[in-house]
Amino acid sequence: MFEGQPKGLFALALANTGERFGYYTMLAVFTLFMRANFGMTAAEAGDFYSVFLMGVYFMPFIGGILADKFGYGRMVTVGIIIMFLGYLLLSIPLGAENVAYYTIVGALALISIGTGLFKGNLQVMVGNLYDDPKYASKRDAAFSLFYMAINIGALFAPTAAVKIMDYAQNSLGYNLADSYHFAFGVACASLVVSIAIYYIFRDSFKHVEGNTKKAVSKNDAPVEELTPAETKARVVALCLVFAVVIFFWMAFHQNGLTLTYFADEFTAKSSTGVQSMLFDVWNLVAIIVMVYAGFSFFQSKTGKGKGIAGAIFLAGLAFLGWQYSNLSGSVAVDAPIFQQFNPFYVVALTPVSMAIFSSLAAKGKEPSAPRKIAYGMLIAAVGFGVMAIGSMGLLTPDQQAAAGDAATFVSPNWLISTYLVLTFAELLLSPMGISFVSKVAPPKLKGMMMGGWFVATALGNFLTKVGSQFWGDIPLVAVWGIFIVLCVISAIFMLTMMKRLDKVA
Repeated sequence: MFEGQPKGLFALALANTGERFGYYTMLAVFTLFMRANFGMTAAEAGDFYSVFLMGVYFMPFIGGILADKFGYGRMVTVGIIIMFLGYLLLSIPLGAENVAYYTIVGALALISIGTGLFKGNLQVMVGNLYDDPKYASKRDAAFSLFYMAINIGALFAPTAAVKIMDYAQNSLGYNLADSYHFAFGVACASLVVSIAIYYIFRDSFKHVEGNTKKAVSKNDAPVEELTPAETKARVVALCLVFAVVIFFWMAFHQNGLTLTYFADEFTAKSSTGVQSMLFDVWNLVAIIVMVYAGFSFFQSKTGKGKGIAGAIFLAGLAFLGWQYSNLSGSVAVDAPIFQQFNPFYVVALTPVSMAIFSSLAAKGKEPSAPRKIAYGMLIAAVGFGVMAIGSMGLLTPDQQAAAGDAATFVSPNWLISTYLVLTFAELLLSPMGISFVSKVAPPKLKGMMMGGWFVATALGNFLTKVGSQFWGDIPLVAVWGIFIVLCVISAIFMLTMMKRLDKVA
């Protein structure tokens, strides 16, 4: 899985891991902070959340245009500095008056601009590593690994947010609203780590930074020449994909909105037994280690390798057994903690996904990237179907808020299961979509086209507010039904366009 990849992939992936850890630590508590600090309603916080996410994912389009002119590496560096300033402003507790509100707005604007310069251009650099014919066949696997690294950062983020807030409240005496700023402060530290990794290992990827003033090296891969018709066909194909992913991100990013509301308002506040072990991130890490050790055991070609992998697997199993033996009573279940399950599943299932598609590729039966995206949309619909089943018979959010002791709470397993299904959809759609863009984009428009992927994501993020607009007096089954219908329609559209898409894939 890791063999034969250029060293630059791992350096860029680790740099992105640090940045994503900070981002998802902030995002895990963002809507809850806006409601607690400024007294916003669910719909108002949803509007704020969706506009911010739209900005975060729209700005890479501008960042891509700038990078095509000034170089990807330069924009990445400037972007991470701007992001740091934004998180620094967020970490300052200023209360709930106008000064605090406009400081938050300014901080989010800086984070959006910085992310726009950083995120998309880093991914273009990853793609550029695979323009070398030596690595071309490993492009899809590379983006799966890169995406896995993103989610390692996201895996620890909810726990970091909950723990640092708990420390601020119980050890330092801060109130609930002010304790959120400590979670935002974690993002500042993570960016320092990210930029340090970037520059320490820069030599492994400096050749793909795209500095326009650099002389062309004899080792550089030749730039592919396209006719105007070929360029148009590729851009049209990419735009068709962009149109579909709008609705995926609209649905998927409910994880920080209506799914978080559901966790906060309808899900049991405590857990016991084996289920409670899932809310300790170190148990999830042990499971991940066991998954990778298991794959290493079967893939290793030496007895020594198999022995080491087997020992690691047994150590993980022993750790989980020890954790189980020390269980006592129940553990508190905080709403933000549910956001750890998506990245956990991504990291744990990436080798499974890669093994499946490697096997299909060996048989000449691997679906094209556009077809994987279509399948991902159908699976996303199934994920919200799980939520619809779990919500049957529940009160509306407004009724639940007024019910007092008569309120009904459901098992955390509904959300845990939903995140599992949505992760299968994500693994089919997101890394494959990014890989498709890096492969198909006309060489002179790579930055802009990768930015186009993020514009589609931005539009989807803006539309996440639809969920919060219906969060109130509408039955929950109807709320989830909206996303089911949109995902199914998008999948059908994608499948009808498959011949055109496969021509350029």
